[in-house]
Amino acid sequence: MVNSGPFDGLSATETKKRITADLAAKGQGKLAVNFKLRDWLFSRQRYWGEPFPLLWVSREDYAKIPADSEVREFLPKEPVTCQLGGVEVCAVPLTSKQLPLTLPQVKSYQPSPTGDSPLSKEPKWTEVWYDVASGATVSQSQPQPGPLWIKASRETNTMPQWAGSCWYYLRYIDPKNAEALASKADLEYWGCPDFYIGGAEHAVLHLLYARFWHRFLHEIGVLPTAEPFKKLFHQGLIMGEDGEKMSKSRGNVVNPDSIVKDHGADALRMYLMFLGPLEASKPWNSDGIIGITRFLRRLWRLTVDETTGKVSTKISADGAESEELVRELHRTIQKVEKDIEMLQFNTAISQMMILMNVAEKSPALRRATVEDFVRLAAPFAPHVCEEIWQRLGHQESITAAGWPKLDAAKLVETTVEVIFQVNGKVRATAKVAKDISKDALLALAKANADVLKFTDGKPVVKEIVVPGKLVNIVVAG
Repeated sequence: MVNSGPFDGLSATETKKRITADLAAKGQGKLAVNFKLRDWLFSRQRYWGEPFPLLWVSREDYAKIPADSEVREFLPKEPVTCQLGGVEVCAVPLTSKQLPLTLPQVKSYQPSPTGDSPLSKEPKWTEVWYDVASGATVSQSQPQPGPLWIKASRETNTMPQWAGSCWYYLRYIDPKNAEALASKADLEYWGCPDFYIGGAEHAVLHLLYARFWHRFLHEIGVLPTAEPFKKLFHQGLIMGEDGEKMSKSRGNVVNPDSIVKDHGADALRMYLMFLGPLEASKPWNSDGIIGITRFLRRLWRLTVDETTGKVSTKISADGAESEELVRELHRTIQKVEKDIEMLQFNTAISQMMILMNVAEKSPALRRATVEDFVRLAAPFAPHVCEEIWQRLGHQESITAAGWPKLDAAKLVETTVEVIFQVNGKVRATAKVAKDISKDALLALAKANADVLKFTDGKPVVKEIVVPGKLVNIVVAG
């Protein structure tokens, strides 16, 4: 900070703290946290969703709730009211004894032309008698049980996905527990989700509300942790081919059903991962998926004889494979495993394409190599790989087959490619043992037919040998 009196020389962060402290000391202000809580639609006119556990009663009947009623502890200080059909009604919450509130079975859950919820078509469920003393309810299809029972209507809107999706991960831990959300032992054992993946808009919507629910449950002693998620990751959008966000109004929406029909679900799934970094927004390219479709067809042809539908004749238990193929397989195992952990799916697929190029050149393939390749591709193209796996003779699903084992020793290259130069110009290349001596490497270069074309009969001025890289023979004339 400069030209700021007593705050000169301080950082912006420290200045904020000092100014806040000074204002608080003078009684002119205090530190406050403003949450970006947005108004959001919490009710839907649909059947599925969590029902609101409340009833609507007339103001006259609301006044009949006695002071010693079991309902009193659940009532707000001031009545919550709204207008229904031009009549003012008051909200009455269900008591704990009336929970959980279960939705009725309906014949049709289609929306109505009037915008009313499908639940409004179920009067036996919506219209009830309400006991102002205990909070109990029975359908109005039955006679009024007694003088303290008043007419009430259930709320027919339901909560949207926000209500359930903010805490469902906790219930997964112990879904059949009838006494609690989840047992303390299970909550402490499983902990919170390690990873939360969602769009950037979640940061001030779903994520914020999930944190609210979680912290509330923590503060009342239900949960051992205050925060719900350990890591947050934002995936990028798939944009339209015009580079704009997909929307019906722009007419640039891509229908996945038509893509699946033309190319298959695996091709669509794999192409979405291949488009680019997961966190980046990427434009859709209808022509780009063709390359992935070709790759999957190549994988099929590599393993299955298209004429017979059986395992390719190139594959055998002890097929003679090149050192290059073995090394590339283990390089692929290493990279795909690492890239999946880092969510770098596009580079993992690129590495599998490199392995495909090497495998196709091999005249023979070991069954173990092919099976490792298919297991590597399975998370990206599960349907094709499952079919190949079954044709390879396996009874169990590929999902139970385990992950290929990396052999680090197979990554070590025993040969290296060197270049042979004459007067600084490349005339030939050769693969040689990594530990070849200088003399042997020089002799190999001198005997190379392509080198001899430029050195034969000419006096050698200088010989330069760089082990593992090059040989340069300088000649006169």
